[in-house]
Amino acid sequence: MSQLDLARLQFAMTSIYHFLFVPVTIGLGFLTALLQTGWHRSGRAELLQLTRFFGTLLVINIAVGVVTGLVQEFQFGMDWSAYSRTVGDVFGAPLAMEGLAAFFLESTFLGLWLFGWDRLPPRVHLATIWLVAVGGALSAAFIMAANSWMQHPVGYTIDPSTGRPQLNDVWKLFTNPVFLRGYLHVILASLVTGSVVMLAVSAWQLRKGSSPLAFHAAARLALVVLVPVILAAMLVGSELGVTEGKYQPMKIAGAEAQWDTCQPCSFSLFQISGGKNDMTPTQIIAIPHLLSLLATNHWNGKVLGLNAVQAQYEQQYGPGNYIPNIFIQYWSMRVMAYLAVVVLLVGLWGLWLLWRKRLSGARWFHRVAVWAGVLPFLMNTAGWLLTENGRQPWIVQGLQLTRNGVSPSVSTATVATSLVVFLLLYAALAAVAFVLLTRYARKELSPPPAEDTPIPALTY
Repeated sequence: MSQLDLARLQFAMTSIYHFLFVPVTIGLGFLTALLQTGWHRSGRAELLQLTRFFGTLLVINIAVGVVTGLVQEFQFGMDWSAYSRTVGDVFGAPLAMEGLAAFFLESTFLGLWLFGWDRLPPRVHLATIWLVAVGGALSAAFIMAANSWMQHPVGYTIDPSTGRPQLNDVWKLFTNPVFLRGYLHVILASLVTGSVVMLAVSAWQLRKGSSPLAFHAAARLALVVLVPVILAAMLVGSELGVTEGKYQPMKIAGAEAQWDTCQPCSFSLFQISGGKNDMTPTQIIAIPHLLSLLATNHWNGKVLGLNAVQAQYEQQYGPGNYIPNIFIQYWSMRVMAYLAVVVLLVGLWGLWLLWRKRLSGARWFHRVAVWAGVLPFLMNTAGWLLTENGRQPWIVQGLQLTRNGVSPSVSTATVATSLVVFLLLYAALAAVAFVLLTRYARKELSPPPAEDTPIPALTY
């Protein structure tokens, strides 16, 4: 493998691993805040127990997520110095905002929440967990602003002396159409992830018969949040596809392996072949007009094919291959969409059981809900593969090719060595995180403190 391939593989590995924890942090943060708000208003002991139980899972998740996120920042200088040097004047701004504002907001108030149970007034302590949740969402906003600029660069000028982009309108970063829809999609996906994780843990505990009153309440909260949020995520994701079809037509054409321009366009549920060397795939169950709706919001909308976009890019940017990996693009789209439907069906099943007052004793639902806990992580990973693979061969759409972003002074052997080291370290970290999270998730709830007794600081 070349230096470029190894550098891309390394960043993909660390990014996907890091993004396993980010949606849980955001989603579970808001759900924990809702639990504590319910306890603050009602005084119900089981809500306090659930707040501390899921709050501990949140803290473990944040700890691992922070460690994995730090590695990514070093990679910009280690493997992608040419990229950092070229676009650092733009890309560095939202990253600096994330570190100086959102991360410190989240970490400061997380500490206050952890150790302030018996030291802060109840309302102030409640505010700290809400600020933790807001800090996590704000952190995602700055990261998504930077990533959205890579998908659709806005708010910059080219310095004539260096040929590098310089930020001249920071507000355009946060009004970028790709950012507005992409960020909302990430927040909704995070709430879906947090809800499914809470539902899976609650289902496990209900199967064991552990604290049924408390975990019934947790499962109810997870289901009430999950169903409307995943429906909203599907809708926003569809609108994001329309936006990407406007600014990145190659990404949308690749997601359907659509080689020729079509109007109207069908969407294949499955297909055989259709990669770079096969422009005549066999579509299985093609749904008429659906691709036109997804890509343009119009029943008879026109979708440019891969060949047409390739010809357009060659004329605009010069000779080259501008088509991404079609296999990854096609199937990541379907994994994300089909698993979202499965999660929606599980949520609707749970709501029906809740309405029939049979949720606590529904053994088959408990089994399914536990295994469904892995689905949001697969969906999120597929979504990021769809987003990042579809931009290739650009690292910044229309401004810099990925092959021009690698570090010229770093050898292939060095990248390969660091890849192996990171792989081993992340495998060990994954084992530790899995053991900690699953061990605590299987614990019984701690008994509530006696009345008029100070609530101790939260410890594992």
